[in-house]
Amino acid sequence: MTLPQTTTDQPSTDEITYNGKVYTKVREGLADILNPVSMTTDQNGSTKQSVFYNPIQQFNRDLSVLAIRAFAEDLAIIRHARHERRLQHLAKEAQNGKKRKRGAPRPAESSIVNESNKVQRLDESTAAVDQDRSIGAAQSLQEPPPVPEPLDEEHDRSTVDISPHCHAAVAGERPQQTNGQLGELENDRVSSEHAQVHAEPNPPNPKHGSSVDVVPPFRILDALSATGLRALRYAKEITHVTSVTANDISAPATASIKLNVEYNGLVKKIHPTTGDAKALMGHVVNPGKEPFHVVDLDPYGTAAPFFDVAVQAVADGGLLCVTCTDAGIYASVGWPEKTFSQYGGLPWKGPQGHEAGLRLVLHAVATSAARYGLAIEPLASLNIDFYVRLFVRVRRSPVEVKCLAGKTMVVYNCDHGCGAFRIQYLAQTREREAKNGDKFHNHSLAQGPTATPLCEHCGFKTHLAGPMWGGPLHNPHFLKRVLGLLPSLDSKVYGTIPRIEGMLTLALNETLFQDPPEMESVESAAAEPFASLDPALRDPHPFFINPSTLSRTLRCSRPSDAAFRGALLRLGYRATRSHTEPGSIRTDAPWHIIWEIMREWVRQKHPIKEGAITNGMAGWEIMQKDRSRRQFNAAKQELRNILDGTENADTLRDRLEAALHRISKGSTEVVNGQDDDGTSGATVVSGEHEELKVVFDEKLGKEAAGKKMVRYQQNPRAEWGPMSRAKAGH
Repeated sequence: MTLPQTTTDQPSTDEITYNGKVYTKVREGLADILNPVSMTTDQNGSTKQSVFYNPIQQFNRDLSVLAIRAFAEDLAIIRHARHERRLQHLAKEAQNGKKRKRGAPRPAESSIVNESNKVQRLDESTAAVDQDRSIGAAQSLQEPPPVPEPLDEEHDRSTVDISPHCHAAVAGERPQQTNGQLGELENDRVSSEHAQVHAEPNPPNPKHGSSVDVVPPFRILDALSATGLRALRYAKEITHVTSVTANDISAPATASIKLNVEYNGLVKKIHPTTGDAKALMGHVVNPGKEPFHVVDLDPYGTAAPFFDVAVQAVADGGLLCVTCTDAGIYASVGWPEKTFSQYGGLPWKGPQGHEAGLRLVLHAVATSAARYGLAIEPLASLNIDFYVRLFVRVRRSPVEVKCLAGKTMVVYNCDHGCGAFRIQYLAQTREREAKNGDKFHNHSLAQGPTATPLCEHCGFKTHLAGPMWGGPLHNPHFLKRVLGLLPSLDSKVYGTIPRIEGMLTLALNETLFQDPPEMESVESAAAEPFASLDPALRDPHPFFINPSTLSRTLRCSRPSDAAFRGALLRLGYRATRSHTEPGSIRTDAPWHIIWEIMREWVRQKHPIKEGAITNGMAGWEIMQKDRSRRQFNAAKQELRNILDGTENADTLRDRLEAALHRISKGSTEVVNGQDDDGTSGATVVSGEHEELKVVFDEKLGKEAAGKKMVRYQQNPRAEWGPMSRAKAGH
């Protein structure tokens, strides 16, 4: 259902005086930002912003908070499970009386219970030694040093510049130790004074020598922060967050961030920096620095220049969040050379252009990561209004990187004709079994091409789009986790809950897996980390069809969604919606079945007006393959073949009588280009289409009645879009 914008609460605004200056206070979520009321307007009446703020993207920010929260909770489950396994291991060692190493404390069950905080640090440290740069690297093998005293107010609220002498304030230098890995773990436990303790610390126990309990770090980088609104909301609304770095290259923007951080009382958790985001992330990649658990890229325009360094700045198993607002590049064929230079592929012309744009951006991220042995898994990839928003998990796995070619595709698109398309993957990936029973993937070249130069349905030329990402756009387990958070949310804090629910529900159901993954129950979701998909898995049926586009090709009235879905379901195919386009239908039916359904729609329900389509049009060629017309043309061709290939009158009479008999029975067939009697010809009378019984069952195709959702939101106001870029000095 498509509804107007009646569900999103516009951010509340008030005029206040702070530090002797008048500001407009904007409240979104739990955060407040201050904008100067003296901002000027241009000749069109639009506000000139010195620091960019777009209230239209509240949906983006609400969704991002929930996605990162779901990811953080999943990480907490992983850390807790690892801690429990370590406790059990130590308890077993103590029970069996395992010999202690020289200098190690005497094991006892009581000490295991009393010193569980030490065990947790030991557990996570051991896991980090096994997996370098792992998200699980959270605690140190050593006793934690005292939490540093807070700096004086003036210094603590100062803006941090990105320069060689202050990089430690951004990512933290590792302390010098004999074991380099232990140094990394120690720094991950307390990267600097920025590591915060959320819970009340346990009092020191002189008997056991226990220290304060330090919360495992969860660091976020808001690389292009502008007003700092995202950083403020992450710090206030996600309890697992220990540190947020809010960076912007603009000095006025950083000053605005500092102002808003002070006003919200988050000077110890949010750390403003001024500088190039690529330089900041590149510095984190250097040895001795700690990566971020979440990197958020939300630029004005494309995020492509940041991909290469961003995938390296994310911790192993961390989350990369990407926004691209240049839909005129990735979803339009106006500048294909620009699309290729930005995203490494060519755009798609047609209704599917925005989904193709999503896949082009994913392709750019995946290829950037693959150069460094990093594999990506899209958790959610959404086309929203005028931009795309991606949530991608990044893992260090050279084995998974090998599967990338097998799920990278180009598309042959009949963009000037009927709109049909055909997929061509660049490589083949097959699962094999080793002699010991282990599974592995075998990679080989793909056979091509999968399409002819001319469309098989209408005879028009096809054009290439891609290469682009051919894997799933979403992890359904992750989407279900985010949807599970919605019932407990306050609609006054998250004003876009109805739209989040509608869009994520569409995304959850839009991938037509051959073997759908088993979905977890609500109970298990609270105790188990969400599952990852097979790294070699392809999206079995990418892209969608639109009955409106099909009807325009044939110049006929449009079948209702329920009627078209009912026809597909009666034939044994599946049908669902796509979140990227209203009125879309994703199906596993091949194109010749889709066009046969449309021909039957014309024949049974709504005949085409005479003269609406003429020879040379795509619709004309498609309608020539109508059942009755095919039978007539085939009969004519058969009779012509008999006349041309027979010289004896008696033989001619016999063959004509036999042909007329077959035509009357509707049983004329061609096998290997020959008639039943062996005469050469190209007769096609019967085939699989003659056996199809197309029924437009609207009752079957109607979606089950349930909760009404905002699936496709209409523009809520005039001048809806990305707004003008901020300009310093206004």
